Amino acid sequence: MRIVSLVGNRPQFVKAAPLCQALRAEGEEILVHSGQHYDPDLADLFFDELGIPAPDHSLAVGPGSPLHQLTIMMERLEPVLADTQPDALLVYGDTTTTLAGALVAAKMDVPLAHVEAGLRSFDKRMPEEQNRVITDHLSDVLLCPTQQAIDNLAREGVTKGVHLVGDVMYDACRAFAALAATQPGAVGRGLEPGGYVLVTIHRAAATDTPEALSAMVEVLTSLGAPAIFPVHPRTRAKLEAAGRWDELQNVPGLIMARPAGYLDFTALLMQAQAVITDSGGVQKEAYFHGIPCITLRDTTEWVETVDGGFNRLTGMDAAKVAEAMADLSMPDERPQYYGDGHAADAIVRALVTELG
Repeated sequence: MRIVSLVGNRPQFVKAAPLCQALRAEGEEILVHSGQHYDPDLADLFFDELGIPAPDHSLAVGPGSPLHQLTIMMERLEPVLADTQPDALLVYGDTTTTLAGALVAAKMDVPLAHVEAGLRSFDKRMPEEQNRVITDHLSDVLLCPTQQAIDNLAREGVTKGVHLVGDVMYDACRAFAALAATQPGAVGRGLEPGGYVLVTIHRAAATDTPEALSAMVEVLTSLGAPAIFPVHPRTRAKLEAAGRWDELQNVPGLIMARPAGYLDFTALLMQAQAVITDSGGVQKEAYFHGIPCITLRDTTEWVETVDGGFNRLTGMDAAKVAEAMADLSMPDERPQYYGDGHAADAIVRALVTELG
């Protein structure tokens, strides 16, 4: 079995760490890096610290609008698939990289496998929702993390090639938690474990208009607790262009930090009082480690975390964030929403079943 795996951003690198190992134990994997995350702090560091094999091909898409990146990725991925003749192309999640892979595979009649199939926020304005819906409806093997994802697909008439495998990010969490716990984390930055908030913000909806940036700045300046914000390069560029970066640099108790690697970020998360984020992956990572999560969105694809009382949706609203911060209580027990931590093995079994 020969699989081409396509990755391009931080969450996909994390998910690839356990899955690359499982795929290579069963057959041949050819790893392709789209270059969607091209900053070394968001790419090279993750490959190094998670032991991900060096990419066999790099599409080197670099900066640009999503449409520009999509076009370049598709042009550069086509000859890779033509040369390698894989049994399937495997894509992850809901990014521009994911959509590029799905479209090229469909046009080249290459079977498509989608990790994290079936997730829905039911907000069609989100680029991520558009990407994952299109990818699911082009996929031959749909690798679902939850029963809710399978139910979502069934409502859309997608039932063939669907497998419940669990969440491969939980595999990574279990594999690297002990190592992450040895990192300096909060103490290395002069923070008191359990006495600060970890913040991540990167989505276009939070950064691409003056109104969105103003709402973000209001949230960050109103936290009322020590906080560390490892700033995504794109978010920093938007803040600097709008003249808001220096304003945040001077907020008492707010540390504007460089992007953190997976182990460093996990250490910060494990020691935090709470995490405030607009990331899908961080919502799950908070759940895995038992950290209260406040999500700066009105919808989420990880509905289990909200329904179970582990995650609160506030939008980019300072008053609602303050309300959530005032009550960070969670249930004592965390159900196994996302499997048993062996999703990578389940994915390989599903691929063998479907592809032969």
